[in-house]
Amino acid sequence: MTEKPIKKIAIFGGTHGNELTGVSLVKHWLQDGTEIQRTGLEVKPFITNPRAVKKCMRYIDCDLNRVFDLENLGKKISEDLPYEVRRAQEINHLFGPKDSKGSYDIIFDLHNTTSNMGCTLILEDSKNDFLIQMFHYIKTYLAPLPCYVYLIEHPSHKYATTRSIARYPVGIEVGPQPQGVLRADILDQMRKMIKHALDFIYHFNEGKEFPPCTIEAYKIMEKVDFPRNENGEIIAIIHPNLQDQDWKPLYPGDPVFVTLDGKTIPLGGDCTVYPVFVNEAAYYEKKEAFAKTTKLTLSAKSIHSSFH
Repeated sequence: MTEKPIKKIAIFGGTHGNELTGVSLVKHWLQDGTEIQRTGLEVKPFITNPRAVKKCMRYIDCDLNRVFDLENLGKKISEDLPYEVRRAQEINHLFGPKDSKGSYDIIFDLHNTTSNMGCTLILEDSKNDFLIQMFHYIKTYLAPLPCYVYLIEHPSHKYATTRSIARYPVGIEVGPQPQGVLRADILDQMRKMIKHALDFIYHFNEGKEFPPCTIEAYKIMEKVDFPRNENGEIIAIIHPNLQDQDWKPLYPGDPVFVTLDGKTIPLGGDCTVYPVFVNEAAYYEKKEAFAKTTKLTLSAKSIHSSFH
């Protein structure tokens, strides 16, 4: 199938101000963008939440990566509007407007996780041939380093991401890395993911045809909270057998939590799941200990640009 050539690309860092890989790469590329330039492409690095970056906090008033819905984007500007909502409107003005012809073609939104998720690409639409082809290309060129695809296509778990103003939104999540910390290996992995993504777009624009392909993906099913008492306090922690085991199969009856007096809480249900965001630091406030996913195969038709 033919697709329009890609023209405008943004790379967002600092959507969460304490996830430092994206922050430092974007700051570096703002100084010297040589490595992200490709002939025929406009690639714009951008710090999304500068106040949170300055304070090295996830956000100031509310999570910037959750407010890009039309309701927030349409709110009247006022002093009591949360900082991130005002910022979302600015970003939408610069890179959108969302769902319009003028919006950016692709936004890469760079994130870190404290979970042991390695290189992860976040997909919002399982029918998007272009992105499945791109992810297939990135996975191929990163090998033997694994790269996982997390599909957040779910009526109640899909959220209004910062990148969702682009025609093709791409979340990039690399871990494990503590908040407010930089690790050279994690930075190098994220840098390579962006390099391969930009190479793919360049080849696509040049008229290269990408034959049909399939990729393995992990689709979110449900989020699991920690066990809590009647005051809402956590009374059990992630079991050592589950800690750092993101993407590994978790079977019914496997230990999931352990209480401080040593009682194990196993996985219920009757199906094998694949846990992700296991013990993510930022998700304690969201009441999420990990997310259950199911493994599936996504396929894409062959694509080439209509330019040639």
